[in-house]
Amino acid sequence: MLVQGPSWLAGAVLFALMAMTFADVVLRSAFNAPIEAATELTRLFMAIIVFASLPVVTWRGTHIAVDLLDPFFPRMLARLRDIAVDLVCGAVLFWPALRVWTLAERARSYGDVTEYLNMPQFYIAYFIAVSTFVTALVLILRGVLRIFAPARVPAGVTSA
Repeated sequence: MLVQGPSWLAGAVLFALMAMTFADVVLRSAFNAPIEAATELTRLFMAIIVFASLPVVTWRGTHIAVDLLDPFFPRMLARLRDIAVDLVCGAVLFWPALRVWTLAERARSYGDVTEYLNMPQFYIAYFIAVSTFVTALVLILRGVLRIFAPARVPAGVTSA
């Protein structure tokens, strides 16, 4: 359920985005009455979809990857490369997570709200920060598992 939750959230928000876009197009075309907050909602929905999916995609190893140099890495060296990439990327990802958390705190203290819905902006910023922290932890966990239990790390999609 822990892995399914963010996927269900992203799916539900994607459905809401689809329904809102459909309604906006129909209202705009047929009645000349577009949804005023459609652009704002699209931005919020896209942020939720991307950042809810990020830890899951990272854990599964299904990021888009270009494997131009893979043929030049022997099996053992490729394993060491993957360990280093996971650990370094996980450690480095803490900086943007902390930065977004700081910006969320600032938005909360300033009382920043969205343009049409007057929704506090810090909610989405905290969500992005937490998702980024979780993704950093997932990367570090993947790196550690690659060292001690390589069979437990999801392989991801292999290229054909």
